[in-house]
Amino acid sequence: MDLDPTETKAIITRMKRANGHLASVIRMMEEGSDCESVLTQLAAVNKALSRAGYAIVATGLQQCLADSDEGLDGVDVKKMEKLFLALA
Repeated sequence: MDLDPTETKAIITRMKRANGHLASVIRMMEEGSDCESVLTQLAAVNKALSRAGYAIVATGLQQCLADSDEGLDGVDVKKMEKLFLALA
């Protein structure tokens, strides 16, 4: 399953934002910020990356369905399930 870069632009933007956010969490730790603040921000980064992953799986599934003449029968459901569960 190859993803079309034009369809993933929003996902890439989200991941870049999460990357910047992670850099700030690292900086917070290096500066000795309190544990609660660091964990709160780290949880936000984790959620952003998880949502990006789910969006990739959803986009891939939509693309598989659109590219297949057989509809859902033409999709490797087990493979999609494995990709989805890898994010859990």
